[in-house]
Amino acid sequence: MNAIKFLPFLFFFIGFCFSCKKDDSHTCTTCSSSQTFEFEVCRESNGNAYVNGEDTGTNYDVYITGLEDAGATCGN
Repeated sequence: MNAIKFLPFLFFFIGFCFSCKKDDSHTCTTCSSSQTFEFEVCRESNGNAYVNGEDTGTNYDVYITGLEDAGATCGN
């Protein structure tokens, strides 16, 4: 009888564990300008832009917009 009381908590715990699956997806684009070689900018699961595997600490969309405003061309 007491086990039935804990059943909702068990379902919650199981659901919580499955919802915490790490999102390893990332999206990359190639950028270039007249002053640089082509380089790849990736959006990682935390939403930041990564260049050469290094976290820029800047949101991907903000980073790409800044590059394009500075004259770079980015696209697949």
